[in-house]
Order: sequence, then C-alpha cells, then structure tokens
Amino acid sequence: MKNIFYLLLIFVAFSSCKTEEKKKDANVKPKLKPKPVYKYGYKVADYKVVLDTIRSGESFGAILDRHHVSYPKINQIAGSIKDVFDVRRVRAGKPYMILSSKDSLEQAKIFIYKNDKIRATVVDFKDSIIEAHTYLQPIKRVERIVEGKIYSNLSNTMDSLHLSASLTYSVADIYAWTLDFYKLQKGDSFKLVFEEKFIQDSIFAGYGEVKSAVFKHKDQDLYAFRFVADSIKGIPEYYDENGNMLRSQFLKSPIKFQYRISSRYNLKRRIAHYGYRIKAHRGTDFAAPNGTPIMSTANGTVVDSRRKRGNGNYVAVKHNSTFTTKYFHMSKRKAKVGDYVKQGDIIGYVGSTGSSSGNHVCYRFWRNGKEVDPFKQKLPAAEPLNESVKPRFLDFMYLLKNQLDKNQPEIKEPTVIAQN
Repeated sequence: MKNIFYLLLIFVAFSSCKTEEKKKDANVKPKLKPKPVYKYGYKVADYKVVLDTIRSGESFGAILDRHHVSYPKINQIAGSIKDVFDVRRVRAGKPYMILSSKDSLEQAKIFIYKNDKIRATVVDFKDSIIEAHTYLQPIKRVERIVEGKIYSNLSNTMDSLHLSASLTYSVADIYAWTLDFYKLQKGDSFKLVFEEKFIQDSIFAGYGEVKSAVFKHKDQDLYAFRFVADSIKGIPEYYDENGNMLRSQFLKSPIKFQYRISSRYNLKRRIAHYGYRIKAHRGTDFAAPNGTPIMSTANGTVVDSRRKRGNGNYVAVKHNSTFTTKYFHMSKRKAKVGDYVKQGDIIGYVGSTGSSSGNHVCYRFWRNGKEVDPFKQKLPAAEPLNESVKPRFLDFMYLLKNQLDKNQPEIKEPTVIAQN
C-alpha cells in the first residue's frame, strides 16, 4: 500500500508541474520580429548608410569617388541621368545619403540628394540599369487661420506672428493688383486662411496654398478667394466676393511690397540733381535696396535693353499696340531685346546708374505713345469669371467668406489661431 501511495504522490506532483509549465508557456508572449525600416523606398538593413553634407567646392564625382565608385562609372551615371538630375548643380550645404554595400568594399550603390525637406533626388546605380527619380515625402496638410493688425507694415506684423517671409510674399502676390502695401495704415487688419505642410506629422516643411484672405483697409473689406474656374486647365486664380478677378493686366508696382515711392509723376517737380530747377518728372520712383529684383508689370516683348546716359541701365517692354513700360537706373539688366516676358518676370535689379542720387527704379508708363501717370489710368482688367461658372464660385465662396467673417475678439495684439 505504501508503494502505491508514493506512486500516486509522485504522479500528482508530476502532473502539477506539467500544468504549471503549461500556464507559464501560455503567459510567455511570442517574440515579435521588428518591422524592417525603409528609407526612400530602400530597406536600410541591406546597406551601410552614410549621412553627410556637401562641402564647399565638393562635386558629385568627388563624393562617389570617396565611396569607391570608379570615374568611368561616375561619368556613365552622370550621362544616364542628365535629363532628370544635373550632377553639376549639387550645392554646398545640402544633405545627402549614400547607401553602400555591406561587404568589405563598402561601394556606393545609391545616392540620395535632399533638395529640400519634402523632395529628394534618388540616383540608383546598384545594377546595370542606372535610374534617377524624385522622391516625395508624405505630407500632412494642416489648415491654419491667422489674423493681425498693422502697426507699422505687413512684414513686421507677419514677423510678430512668427510667419516666414515666403508667406508674406505669397500674400503680397495675391494683392499685387488691388492693394498698395506702402499705403497700409496703422489699424488696418487682415485675416488669412492657409495651409501648413508637415512631414512625419511634426516637422514643418513650408506653406501650402493661401485659400482665402481679407484685408480691412480704409473701411473696405478686400477679399481674395482661391478658385479654379476651368477644371480642364486647372489654373487657380484669386477672386473677390463678387467673382471679379484680382489680377489685372498691370501690376501696381515693378517691385514687391518692400519699397517706398520716393517720387511720383510730376510735371512741375523741382529736382535736386538738376539744381532744384523745375524739370518734369514723367515717372514714378520706387526706392529699394541695391539688387532688389525688378519685375515686368505685364506680359510683353522686350524692345530695348541697354545703358543710355541719364537713364542708366534700362529695359523697355512693349505690351501691345497701346502700352509700353520702361524701367530706369538698374544696377544690372536681366532681359534682352526680343525676350518675351510674363507679368512678374524679373527683368533687372535696382541700382543707381545714370542720373540718379540713390538706389531706385524709375518706372515710366506710355499710353498711345505718350508718357502718363500709371496711377491715374483706368487700366484693363484680366478676363472676368464666366457667367456659367459664377453660381459654382458663389457656392464655393460662401463657406470661405463665413470663415473669414466669423467674429473674433478684438485684436489688441497680433494673434494666431490654429485649426487642425
């Protein structure tokens, strides 16, 4: 009996141990394999990864040579991808990535040039077929609403809102035909609805489109709504609340908003440069720092580009049989005779050549062969919104206008409102 009792005891103990082991096994979670990491479409674990920055004077060839690629191969790569990527245009300070073999040679197989935070050029020469393409980071777009008051000028107000100059330039471009930024007054206000772009959810990568805006200036509300009227052409324009295009045939100024009008069209002006004698001034002087870009105020053909006595370096653009504009005292001319230029194209740079006492561009405006004051002319507008499209625009605009008109607390200091 004792033997039987001991056998039963051993069996029960053994069974208990097995049960405990099963319980322990059940509680042990299986080890998960880490997900492979991919960068720019390549599995990182398959390569030796080198991150670096292009140094001053360093070439594409020098970089690949340092990573054990022969010069015949480098020349072959450069020739094969020239239509996609010009290797001569790599710039100092730009980051790049090299994916090399993991063997003892550590020879480069893929070169990735980071154009900016969003775009990169991928050059793949790991096989006999050499390829190059543009890689775009996935972008998250966040809508944002900003409003502020003018206390000195638009640029300073935007700075106080921690918004970069690129957005300020975009706003200036939208209102280039309808608002003289030099005439903004203290107390004028604005509200903008625009997109911010992010990569990896949190890294700021610049601004998207300005969807809508309103400037309150001289007790007037100047609206701007981005709208694509022709879905086939797909070209966006900005319109006011009545469907009138903001863009007109001529810009108000040949310089973006960072200027001041130092002298206006005046047929009885006394000029210091000529001993304060009365001498007609048939142009408008826009003062700006040396080297500031000068834009053609409308589409046209360059009919003159040279240096001439009092005019200094100048460019003349014929827009049609009625209108011609000239731009005097440039430091440097960019456009040459015969060039077709579009509105906003850079044709030269501010300077003080010829009869000039300071850096500025003298903007001359001809109508039917006679010099006139451009600010007193009724100039042609761009093509109006087609009546058949107008109902669609008004429906589209209604929601955006409500967003702009939504009452906010009185702005004592510039404020920022973020919307996700």
